[in-house]
Amino acid sequence: MKGTIMSKTIHGAPQPANQDATKDATKGDAKPGSLLDRSDVRVKHASGVGDSLSAFVDRVRSGDLGSLPVIAGLVIIWTVFTSLNPVFLSADNLVNMLFDCSTVGVISLGIVCVLLVGQIDLSVGSMSGFASALVGTLWVNDGWPVLLAIVAAIAVGAVIGALYALLLNWIGMPSFVSTLAGLLAILGMQLYVLGSTGSINLPYGSTMVNFGQLMVIPALVSHLIALLPGLVLLLLGMRTRARRHAARLSASSVGSLIARALAITVFLEIVVAYLNRGRGVPLMFGLFLGLAVAMQYALSRTRWGRSMNAVGGNHEAARRAGIKVGAIYTSAFVLCASLAALGGVLTAARLASASQQAGTGDVNLNAIAAAVIGGTSLFGGRGSAWSAVLGIIVIQSIASGLTLLNLSSSLRFMITGAVLAIAVIVDSLARQSRVTHGRA
Repeated sequence: MKGTIMSKTIHGAPQPANQDATKDATKGDAKPGSLLDRSDVRVKHASGVGDSLSAFVDRVRSGDLGSLPVIAGLVIIWTVFTSLNPVFLSADNLVNMLFDCSTVGVISLGIVCVLLVGQIDLSVGSMSGFASALVGTLWVNDGWPVLLAIVAAIAVGAVIGALYALLLNWIGMPSFVSTLAGLLAILGMQLYVLGSTGSINLPYGSTMVNFGQLMVIPALVSHLIALLPGLVLLLLGMRTRARRHAARLSASSVGSLIARALAITVFLEIVVAYLNRGRGVPLMFGLFLGLAVAMQYALSRTRWGRSMNAVGGNHEAARRAGIKVGAIYTSAFVLCASLAALGGVLTAARLASASQQAGTGDVNLNAIAAAVIGGTSLFGGRGSAWSAVLGIIVIQSIASGLTLLNLSSSLRFMITGAVLAIAVIVDSLARQSRVTHGRA
C-alpha cells in the first residue's frame, strides 16, 4: 500500500512513512489508517455503535448465527410456560431444573467433542449407566472408597473411548457402527455387573448423594464466583487488545470491554441473587459450568482446540497441514466416553441408586440433542462447550414445563424431537448461507 511504500526524509536519512504510526500503535492510540487490517478501503470496518450493529446484522444474514437461535428459542419457551404456570420461573423450580441439567449436560459436553471432529458416539447413554452400576458395585458391594470407585468408572470410560478411536484410526470402522455396537455391549456389561437384583441403593446421607440432591454453593461464595467471568473477560480482552496493537491491528476499545464485562457481571449477579431466594445455586451445576469453562478455553485458546476445529472442517487438509488427525480423534473419543462416565456417576448421585434403567430411555437423545440444539454443527468444525449448556437448559425447560402442566411424557418426546429437527434445519440453512457468502 502507499503508506508502506512511500518514505520521507528526516535529517537527510530515509525513514519509513509509518514509523510514527507504529510507535503510536504500540502505545494503544494508533490511527485507523495505520492499522494493517484496515488498510483496504474496499472492506467495511465498524467504527461506532451503529456500524457494529450493522456488522452484526450482516454476519447473521451470512449464516453466522452463533447462539442467537437457541437464546431466542429459550425466551419463547420460558415465556409460554410462565404464562401457563407462573411456578415455572420460581426460584425453587429453577434450582431443581439446574440439578437435572447437570447430569445429562456433562454427557453432552463429550458429544460436543466428537461432533466437532465430524464423528458421533451413540453409546454415551449406556456408558453412563454402566459407570453408575460400576460405582455402586465397587463402593456399596465391594467396599471400595467412593472416590476410588468414581476414578475407576471414569478410567473404564476412557479405555472404551480409546477403543473406539483405535477402530476408527486403524481399521477405518465408522464411529456410527462402532459406537452402536458399543451401546449394546456396554448395556450387557451393565446388566451383568448389577446381577439379579437389578439395582443398588446408594447410602442416604453420604457425601455423594448429598452432592447430587442437596449441596448448594453458599450465597456469599456464589456472588463472588459470579464476579469472576466479567473480570476474566476484561483481563483477556485487555491482553488481546495489547497484543493486537503491538501487531498494528485494530482492537476493541477499553470502554467496550468494560461495558461488556459489566453487563455480564450484572446479569450473573441478578441470576445468582434470584436463585438464592430458593435453595441456592446447585454445587453440581457449578461443577458442570466449571467443566464447560475449561473445555471452552481449551477449544478456543489452545493448539489442541484449533486442531479439533481443523479436523472437523476438513480432516484431509488438516493432515496435510501437519496435524496428527489420529491423535485428535483419540482425544475426542476418550473425552466423550470419560465425560459420559462422569455423567453416569452424577446421575447415580442424583437418584441415590444405580439400576438397569440408568442410561437408557432418552439419555442418548437428550445428550446429542442438547449439543445440536445449542449450536454444535452435525457437519463438524463448528461448536463450543456453551452449546451443551444452552442446549440442555432448553431440553430441561421443556421437560420441567410439561411436568408442571401435568401433561404426558409423550408430548415431551414430540416437542424435543421437533426442536431438534428445527435446530438441524437452521444449521443446514446457515451452512449453505455461509458457503454462499464465503464464510464456510
